[in-house]
Amino acid sequence: MNLDWLKRYMPRGLFGRAALILIVPIAVLVFMVSLIFIQRHFEDVTRQLTHGVVLEMREVIEQIEAEPSLSAGLAASLSLTQTLAISVQPAATPRSGDSRAFFDLSGREVIDTLRDGLEGVRAVDLRSSSRRVRVQVATERGLIDVSFRRQRASASNPHQFIVLMAAIGVVMTGIAFVYLRNQLRPITRLADASEAFGKGRVVHYKPSGALEVRAAGRAFLDMRGRILRQIEQRTLMLSGVSHDLRTPLTRMKLTLEMLSDEAEAEDLRRDVLEMEQLIDAFLEFARSDQLDDPEPVEPVALAQEVVEKAARLDGDVTFWHAQEEVETVILRRAAVERALGNLVGNAQRYAERALVSVELRERQVIFCVEDDGPGIPEDLREEAMKPFSRLDPARNQDRGSGVGLGLAIAHDIARRHGGSLRLGESQEMGGLKAELVLAR
Repeated sequence: MNLDWLKRYMPRGLFGRAALILIVPIAVLVFMVSLIFIQRHFEDVTRQLTHGVVLEMREVIEQIEAEPSLSAGLAASLSLTQTLAISVQPAATPRSGDSRAFFDLSGREVIDTLRDGLEGVRAVDLRSSSRRVRVQVATERGLIDVSFRRQRASASNPHQFIVLMAAIGVVMTGIAFVYLRNQLRPITRLADASEAFGKGRVVHYKPSGALEVRAAGRAFLDMRGRILRQIEQRTLMLSGVSHDLRTPLTRMKLTLEMLSDEAEAEDLRRDVLEMEQLIDAFLEFARSDQLDDPEPVEPVALAQEVVEKAARLDGDVTFWHAQEEVETVILRRAAVERALGNLVGNAQRYAERALVSVELRERQVIFCVEDDGPGIPEDLREEAMKPFSRLDPARNQDRGSGVGLGLAIAHDIARRHGGSLRLGESQEMGGLKAELVLAR
């Protein structure tokens, strides 16, 4: 049986699903107990009580029909009706049909039993007075109106049982909701701490709640500690190696200045310059782990600053933003500026024109950089975001080759903001389309 259609209507959150698991059994229990109890108990009791009233009404009718006239019969049956607490009087107007309120669940049994037990019943009225039953009966001496208390024909107020059960169910469900929310709160805190750590923030978290949740919380803290230590060791190692390489490079530059062969020295200078660029990029990649603190940032203004700075240095860079409203988002300004600058720099290096745009969504901020260059083939885009990856066949090398860390740094910063770096093909400009997606 295919139940995929049902999944669309089911709650997606843990609290909603747990609440549904809690509410459905209570609702089904209240409904089934009420239905069975009313049908099997109240209807049986009502049938028995009404049958006793039918027997009493037969006695009254027989006594009335034994007299020569209706008035004489009513007078003769007065003592009997007083004893049985039944009111009998001549009918003022003939009536027909039955009436009862829609919520009068036992009224149907009262009407059916009266009509089955008495042959001359013309009308049964249960609506005009909730405390009395009014019956019009045709006798041999004429029409009479008979009334008696409703309590004699059915159990009093059967709907109160349903109301009481429903009220108790609502109260108990409310109490269960409170306890359920308290049990789910530690899971929510664990999810918030995990999400914050995925965005590069370390927030205070203390395991609490059930034993299983505490175990998961302690495992998260151990994992976070190991990752932080690994990042710290990696950063120290990269920074140390890059720093130590600068000393021999400086000595090499001094030695080159003293060489007499200018042609040979020029080739060596180019090699040393390339090594310096590689070390600078290596340090920048190492510093990408050390993100600045989050702060309120206007993404549109940030993108405009990057575009203006890039336009002053080199190339044709255009900024475009369709939304007029100005929004502030919590981001790491320096890190995002570095990532966006790398994307714009790549576009300037491999293309003639570049277009930068910003899109603000409910849960995302998207910086898009498009160019008219050769682009990157689809099968090489994942490889292009790896550190020190240089795709010579995919990009022209006329304007500098770089060291293969620009996209890797942007990708790493995007992931530390809970987002991603998406590479595609620009439909407008025909080159590469790089989207820096950041969670807000």
